[in-house]
Amino acid sequence: MVKIRLARWGARKRPYYRVVVSDSVNPRDGRFIEQVGTYDPVQSPPAFRVDEAKVIEWLKKGAQPTETVGRYLKKAGVLKKLAGAA
Repeated sequence: MVKIRLARWGARKRPYYRVVVSDSVNPRDGRFIEQVGTYDPVQSPPAFRVDEAKVIEWLKKGAQPTETVGRYLKKAGVLKKLAGAA
């Protein structure tokens, strides 16, 4: 199953995440299909940026977001655009 999830980057105690599309059998920070955004929790307020067109394309293909990514996508309004497009 293909998932949209966070992959951790950055230094110790300075996390930085990439929002990636990956096969669920691959490790969290391992091989991924495509990078579709970033999440920086260190900034105030935390910065979540995604390429909405790519995310919507992957969701239409059947990719499932993890709970955390789904929550951020909902907050960013991406899931509303998907529901409006359908």
